[in-house]
Amino acid sequence: MSRSDGRRNPSKKAVALQYGAGDSAPVIVASGMGYMAEKIVEAAADNGVPIYEDNSLATILTQLQLGQEVPEELYKAIVEIYVYFLHFDPKTGEQRAQESSGAPPEPEAAPDGEER
Repeated sequence: MSRSDGRRNPSKKAVALQYGAGDSAPVIVASGMGYMAEKIVEAAADNGVPIYEDNSLATILTQLQLGQEVPEELYKAIVEIYVYFLHFDPKTGEQRAQESSGAPPEPEAAPDGEER
């Protein structure tokens, strides 16, 4: 994505992660800065892949090699991203409302008045 004046943003960074069933950690599958970062973000958006922006984390992840697993010391940050995406609605491209009370849901009543 470019700025509205048509110039590229050379400081933009982007990293794509993939986590498969047999993987022990998420793996870097794309990484780039400037124009390449813009193309990574564009490809994600065009394919309905949710985008999470964290410049500090992107800076760290762009220093890793393609195919490299995310190191254990970054797991907490990656988990926060996955939690964010759990509430992502791909139809609208926005976050769904989260239940914030922390309390378990109330049991629903069956039509005859008994709890389920």
